[in-house]
Parts: sequence; C-alpha cells; structure tokens
Amino acid sequence: MNATVHDLDGGDAGSVELPAIFETAFRPDLIGRAVSAAQANRKQAYGADEFAGLRTPAESFGSGRGLAHVPRSENVARRVPHAVSGRAAHPPKAEKDQTKKLNDKERQLAVQSAIAATADAELVAERGHAFDDDLDLPLVVSDEFEDLEKTQEALGVLEAVGVDADVERADEGRSVRAGRGKTRGRKYSQPKSVLVVTSEEPSRAARNLAGVDVATAGEVNAEDLAPGTHPGRLTLWTESAIEEVADR
Repeated sequence: MNATVHDLDGGDAGSVELPAIFETAFRPDLIGRAVSAAQANRKQAYGADEFAGLRTPAESFGSGRGLAHVPRSENVARRVPHAVSGRAAHPPKAEKDQTKKLNDKERQLAVQSAIAATADAELVAERGHAFDDDLDLPLVVSDEFEDLEKTQEALGVLEAVGVDADVERADEGRSVRAGRGKTRGRKYSQPKSVLVVTSEEPSRAARNLAGVDVATAGEVNAEDLAPGTHPGRLTLWTESAIEEVADR
C-alpha cells in the first residue's frame, strides 16, 4: 500500500510505501479508553477544606432532653449538613484517586489503531474535517516541510495540498466557552483542525495556526490522533515521519 508524496507546491513528488501499522484494525473502544485515561491522569486533585462548616462553638446537648443530637449555639451557625452554613455532607476529597490505568499493550494498540484511522477518508470526513474531495489519505508531504520556519509558509503548503479549509473552519469556530471555565483561564473554545506529524522536532511553523497541533512520529499519542475520543483526525505526515511511525 503506497501513498502519494506531495511537494511544497502541492505537486506529485513520488510515493512512499506505508508501513503495516496503517492496516491496524479499527478499535474505537481502545482509542476511547486511552484518551480517557490520558485526560484523567492530568487532573489536579481538589477537595473541600477539612474544617469547612465546622468553625463554630456549637455543641450537641446529647441525650436526655428530648431534642435531636444537633450541635446548637445561640445565634451561631450550626455545623450539620442540613443547616445553612453547616458542613457539606459528602464533600469532594483531595485524597481521592482520579487516575485511570490502562495496560501497556492496550495503549500501544490504541495508538496504532488511531494512526490507521488517519488514512480512512470516510472517518476523517465524519469527524467534521474539511478537505478537498480528491485528496488521497494519508496526506504525506516531502521532508522539506520540516525546514519551514514561517507560519505563512506552512499555511501556503496546507493551501497547496487542499486542507487549508479545515484551518479556516477551526478559526471561524472559535467561541466563548459556556460555563465557569471562561473565568478560569480558558475563555475560548476552538475546534481541532490539522495534526502535523514530523520526524524529529515538532513543526514550529505550523503550531500557531488555528486548531493545529504538532507532534513527532515517536511521541504522537492517542489524544493527539483522536481528540475527545473521536478517531479520524485530519493528519499531515512528512515522508520521514511515515518511516519512523512504523516502530510504534
């Protein structure tokens, strides 16, 4: 199975034989688990103050008065779960283990399956990416792309090969995030567009384009290839990256 190699002007620069990894069976179940595990393992511990709602002199009268054993103090907040200003009944606890485990072989197979999904035009289109109808996937460009330093040069290559519409889609899809997240340093939400995979160093020229992520063939992971657990991301590979990804 071969793939066409495009030059920086979008022309035909030959072909490259695709490694066997691009024939891996589609396993959306494993891909979803791998991405969920990666997201869970990034979570920061959070929890309520251990003494929240308990900083009051209220004490229980105990038994013998015909009253509920509720701590009471005149004109002071109670420290029980069902009272205003009382403690929370079951607050989040910082010591909770939020991580998720995944077998090494399952994680490896998830990455391999996600890589193979980048060559399925139907999956890529279902994910919402915009690209030319006559474009053959996987999209491979010559190694000259790795030498580009300017963002406009990288954008010019994307236009030449027919995937610039996806960057435009991501740019126009940028919106203010719903919910409290907008006040916590993540005001805007933006769709993902092209993933650029190179051989040695992540592309500095493409990293600032709207929705674009950059990675190397040796370090690209399931979350890069299937953001939000949805496989089939539109991916641009350099010729050397195709050769190196065979070892994944």
